[in-house]
Amino acid sequence: MDFIQLFNRFKAQSISGRYITNRHIEPLLENLKSDFEVSVIGQSVQQKPIYALKIGTGKTKIFMWSQMHGNESTTTKALFDLFNFLQSDEKEAKELKDNFTLLCIPILNPDGAEVYTRVNANEIDLNRDSNDLSQPESQLLRKTFETFKPVFCFNLHDQRSIFAAGATRNPATVSFLAPAYNEAREYNDIRLKAVDVIVAMNTELQKHIPNQVGCFDDSFNSNCIGDQFQMLGVPTILFEAGHFQNDYEREATRKYIFIAYLSGLKYISKNAIEGENLNEYLNIPQNKSLFYDFVYRKFKVNTNSLNIITNFAAHYKEILVADKIIFEATIVEVGEGITNFGHLEYDGENGVYSDDFNDIPEIDKKANFYLNKVISFVNGKKVSK
Repeated sequence: MDFIQLFNRFKAQSISGRYITNRHIEPLLENLKSDFEVSVIGQSVQQKPIYALKIGTGKTKIFMWSQMHGNESTTTKALFDLFNFLQSDEKEAKELKDNFTLLCIPILNPDGAEVYTRVNANEIDLNRDSNDLSQPESQLLRKTFETFKPVFCFNLHDQRSIFAAGATRNPATVSFLAPAYNEAREYNDIRLKAVDVIVAMNTELQKHIPNQVGCFDDSFNSNCIGDQFQMLGVPTILFEAGHFQNDYEREATRKYIFIAYLSGLKYISKNAIEGENLNEYLNIPQNKSLFYDFVYRKFKVNTNSLNIITNFAAHYKEILVADKIIFEATIVEVGEGITNFGHLEYDGENGVYSDDFNDIPEIDKKANFYLNKVISFVNGKKVSK
């Protein structure tokens, strides 16, 4: 498969950016009804419909769900790219539909998606509700899992831009995890099957984003859905869509998630999954929290009370405004001891920091300031000299 060519041909052009809700996907679902089984399988706390698509007629059942955290939409976009491909007459698409029955929930948490929050309308994290099953969305996910009886589960998420692939300057653009099934984090046959598929996806992704794939932390928590399903005997894979260079809308990352989906499905369809690739899995670098969105080094703070050279760092806050996500750069750390990398870094060369307030970089202040009163930084970025 030429994965890049397939992505360019079948990308769902009508959805993009970070804000994806039921309103965005419903026209696409309508267009898919002619080829796939599209249904409303339940409702959210606020009575929004929760949709599912069933695709293919094969014996191997794969269960996929996205946006159980409402503000994590990259994997949802990539699902609709996958659906477009599977709706086509491509030879590989027909083979996958013959081999698999896919059951996909594009947005499990439509209330959270609508207001761009991680939690649902009751302010519950659905990925910490797998024991209690206190929420209708959690109950629906568990019921669907038990009824469908999948042989693999794909648990689809976004991760923050803070993560590096290992102790490097490389962002973790995609991360995976074969979740633990017990406190000891042992590897049984079930977990090893998930490991094998991750190794296959990583092998393909290294051709496209070398050294930018990470492995997520495997601390055990039975209240997390991946750990829970792994405990229940179904190989489960966590997908985490992360940061690609200069891609805060996650449109490049979307492409690599699409490649992960297809390469993973292709591997499952063509191989006996026997759990023989643990060493390769363990060689995937662990996610490390090593990035700020911006780091500013060697700025002089020269006020009545201070005369120092210091560093400071900023992260984007993601704010929903008029159905669009606005990225607002906000200072989060100040001090000489900043060692983390910045996705963008600036060297002040001991020049003087000033702003429109008190001429001191402070935590929670917007990253709008000047260097030597002639170079402007607006929303984190240098804009003029």
